[in-house]
Amino acid sequence: MSLTVTSRYCGTVCIIDCDGRIMAGHEATVLEAALEEAEQEFSRIVLNLARVSRMDSMGLGMIVRQTYRVSTRGGSIRIAAPQPFVSHLLGITKLNEFLRSYSTEDEAIQSFLGACPPPVKEKKPGPTLLVFDQSSDLCAFVRSVLSQHGFHVKTVCSLRDARILLCADQVDYLLIGPCNPQLTSQMVYKELTSLAPKASALQLAPDFHSHDAAHATQTLLQMLGVATA
Repeated sequence: MSLTVTSRYCGTVCIIDCDGRIMAGHEATVLEAALEEAEQEFSRIVLNLARVSRMDSMGLGMIVRQTYRVSTRGGSIRIAAPQPFVSHLLGITKLNEFLRSYSTEDEAIQSFLGACPPPVKEKKPGPTLLVFDQSSDLCAFVRSVLSQHGFHVKTVCSLRDARILLCADQVDYLLIGPCNPQLTSQMVYKELTSLAPKASALQLAPDFHSHDAAHATQTLLQMLGVATA
């Protein structure tokens, strides 16, 4: 089932109802367009996920990216009526402080009656990790997950930018995404490991972007040896 979205307004709050899947491709594009339209007028947005049946890593990455953008303007995106798998996902990614969720739409709307919460304080950075992939949504997903687990994450979507960054900074880990036929992960791996020979280099599977977000999260944490409850 593809995604359909409807928007309505309650005072200074915009409510976006989602019905279907939030997946890479058309569905994520539909939701992103609705969020960007809402953000032109509102900084307080409720995302109702009561009828969302599935979410992949790219879909979650897009929501995280949009939430960061709204937060820079002093606003917030809050989740309403999440399905159990979404609540579980926010728990294992440790995003439940950043993406605040409420059991009902009414509670999410009412939460905006007070001031927006202050930004979550940045934790003391741990190991430094550079993520390279040409998808900003995949980078946002990986950054949001690993930064919540003690990593200092830097992301780049351009090989040129990756070269510049590695010439200026040292990293402990390289994490290379699936890339594309014109710029394969093997090409990127060879290039980046030559610039950071002491870094531990890891590669994401070609189909990583299509994994359910919970599965993708577990894969990331296992790759980096992070213990999960």
